Amino acid sequence: MGTKIFMARMHEARETAAPRRARTAAVKARSTGGDAQPRLLQEYQNALQLMQDNKFEKARALFEKILRDASPELVERVRVYQSVCDRRSAHFSLSFATPEEHYDYAVSLLNAGSFEDARDQFDSILAASPDSDFGHYGVALLNSMTGQNEEALEHLARAIQLNPSLRIQARTDPDFIDMVDDPRFTELLYPEVP
Repeated sequence: MGTKIFMARMHEARETAAPRRARTAAVKARSTGGDAQPRLLQEYQNALQLMQDNKFEKARALFEKILRDASPELVERVRVYQSVCDRRSAHFSLSFATPEEHYDYAVSLLNAGSFEDARDQFDSILAASPDSDFGHYGVALLNSMTGQNEEALEHLARAIQLNPSLRIQARTDPDFIDMVDDPRFTELLYPEVP
């Protein structure tokens, strides 16, 4: 076989192999999810963790997001978990007899270190009653514990404005320990001192 014929066949083989490689890569990307696969798996694991933490509404929202790009095998599982979230969230909805009971629950979350859940509860208290002195006091505690001193001072000032006796409570509250060196905090708690 001459060199020209050999070179022509090599060239022909390359030309037919390129589309085949492209098709193979496309099929492989579809079956594995391409670059989206690791992200989807991470979101799926996060949604499962939210379910374990009894955060069914958040888990359901994340499962909904996963459905957009999920493979057929994953779609089936996600839909099952969504229905579980629907049933459990209806079962798990919280109700409180009084706003004070709601506050106690939020404080228990705060004490357990569940800051995000505590914030949701305090926000719910303030949404229902914007002039709730204990709601503002709770948000001030939360913000102090999470290092958000500006917001803590704003809510504490509002709580004291609504209920001046909270000034005395704040003076002895250990959750404000990180703010003791802030002169604005001292001025807020001891306005009578020159």
